Amino acid sequence: MPEPLETMVAEILRLVRCESPSDDLAAVARSADAVSELGTTRLGAAPERIVIDGRTHLRWRFPGEPRILVLGHHDTVWPVGSLAELPARADAETVAGPGSFDMKAGLVIAFHALGRLTDLAGITVLVTGDEEPGSSTSRALIEDEARASVAALVLEAAGPGGALKVARKGVSRYEVAVLGRASHAGLDPEQGVNATLELAHQVQAVALLGDHDAGTTVTPTRTSSGTTTNTVPAQASFSVDVRALTAAEQERVHAGMLALRPRIAGARVAVDGGVNRSPLAADSSAELFRRAQTVAARLALPPLAGSSVGGASDGNFTAGVGTPTLDGLGAVGGGAHAADEHVLIAELEPRVRLLAGLIEDLRATPPARSAAQNPTASAPITVPSP
Repeated sequence: MPEPLETMVAEILRLVRCESPSDDLAAVARSADAVSELGTTRLGAAPERIVIDGRTHLRWRFPGEPRILVLGHHDTVWPVGSLAELPARADAETVAGPGSFDMKAGLVIAFHALGRLTDLAGITVLVTGDEEPGSSTSRALIEDEARASVAALVLEAAGPGGALKVARKGVSRYEVAVLGRASHAGLDPEQGVNATLELAHQVQAVALLGDHDAGTTVTPTRTSSGTTTNTVPAQASFSVDVRALTAAEQERVHAGMLALRPRIAGARVAVDGGVNRSPLAADSSAELFRRAQTVAARLALPPLAGSSVGGASDGNFTAGVGTPTLDGLGAVGGGAHAADEHVLIAELEPRVRLLAGLIEDLRATPPARSAAQNPTASAPITVPSP
């Protein structure tokens, strides 16, 4: 294995071995230390460390124009201790371990690509620490940097076969709370208002908001109900995950959530949530994707494919404020969030070359910005009993 490639593999393993589950603030801070040290070595400058509500983000900002945002995250979905069962490891073909594909290898690719440029004028590198749970503390940072940039290049993992991600569904998230009235399940169940039964009605009503033909999924997920086995439950709740290709579909589902009404007399329903990320539409990435294909051909890299995916990323935010955005520029591999998460070593060097070449192309001829989208506002909704 050539020495630069050995270095990249070692750096990926180092970041993977520094576990960083999003909800463990101390672990994310330790991961930020490791990413900071690696980035400082490759970029020749230390980052600004930004801590918001205990969550640690890193930003390198180099003066100059045009502004180009290179975006990634260092948090993962894997709890501390996952390495005991799924150790970070490498063989002749792959680097594997929790968070390797999503997306610590992408950070290494970014640092190596930027390290090959003659200078870093106009580049902002933003590495956030809360992408997996929805970027609640980093969203404003991301959007502000995107507004100042002519392009956002997102180092999330590639699609199948190395495809760039040219469109992503938007995400909405909701929490539905059901309030009933407790009573003894054996002595006087009729005196209670069963929150579990009301929850069952609401779960079915919410699931019917999906539209397969429109590509909209509305999925009730986590549920909670009751206190003891002999008590009519007074409280219940469930979470809802919504994925949609268009803002219009997000708005339709949002209206449907507002329209939820209790089915059982005496029950109450409260809905909290709304749009988390607006869709990354194909027209937001079209020009950058064409440029990436041209760069790949010029560098004698394999032809690039584009894919539309259901998962969202921080690229949804950059596209939402009107910044041309190209996603999936990170590692080629598979198994995101799964036990077989891995990165293909042979694809690391080509991704470094592609990213460096694309940045140089964008510097030479900056793209025009698109019109900003306007995501549906989210706000708590309380649905009273009839």
